[in-house]
Amino acid sequence: MDDLASFLRTRRRRVNPTSVGICVDNRRRVEGLRREEVAHLSGVSVDYYVRLEQGRATQPSEQVLDALARVFDLDETEREHLHRLTRRPRRRAKAPGGRVRPELLRVLDMVTHAPALIMNHRLDVLAANRLAGLLLGRPIPGLNTARHIFLDEAERGLYADWETCTLDVVGHLRLAAGKYPEDPGLASLIGELAMGSERFRRLWARAEVRARTHGRKAYQHPLVGLLELHQENFALPDESGMELLVLSALAGSPAEDGLRLLASLGTDSGDVHPTMNARLS
Repeated sequence: MDDLASFLRTRRRRVNPTSVGICVDNRRRVEGLRREEVAHLSGVSVDYYVRLEQGRATQPSEQVLDALARVFDLDETEREHLHRLTRRPRRRAKAPGGRVRPELLRVLDMVTHAPALIMNHRLDVLAANRLAGLLLGRPIPGLNTARHIFLDEAERGLYADWETCTLDVVGHLRLAAGKYPEDPGLASLIGELAMGSERFRRLWARAEVRARTHGRKAYQHPLVGLLELHQENFALPDESGMELLVLSALAGSPAEDGLRLLASLGTDSGDVHPTMNARLS
């Protein structure tokens, strides 16, 4: 699903030669840096770097990785991903299960004024509170937000910043693929998205990685209009691969009024109690 060679190739092509002190002219036809330029800037032989990009050298030293990260101007998330791709643990990482503890469901039940959900590394929604169910407007069991965003065109309008959402989803799945390369469920999901979405295929080929922990999230809800919310992601303990996501509205904002209206509308059409999916393996 992911490998060191493809990551290096995409990072090399992303670098502007002038940003690392290389003069270029109109005759240059190479996108980004040449392999020999990367080798020179990182202090390794051209032959060794070529073998890295061809997948024939898979365990470079920490010093080489740090040098490549510097040349490619990788951010912290990308640096961690690069190092993870070269690690070969004695036992392959097992994909986390999908069982949500009852105590976490009680926490969701306590969050009454903001949509809140629990998701796994595949972006399956494992549980959600009442307001999150009303926001998403569909049953929680079986919901995968990657499929929802890329494959369900009828629901695309719900995401006011759809293009940004697609970048976040692909970046997250890239990170997950690096952490759990032997997860068949994740491989199947990525294949399904690639088959069904041309945009997913293009973004996946860029090998971008993202770890979004907080930020703006805007929804264009069909009943209450635009909801500009703030998303906070909380990684759950015990290496479960799960995250708690809470979408809050600024006090006194139109979004707060919108959530209040959404909650009141929900009481007329049936409650959406915190729901836990069946075990996902």
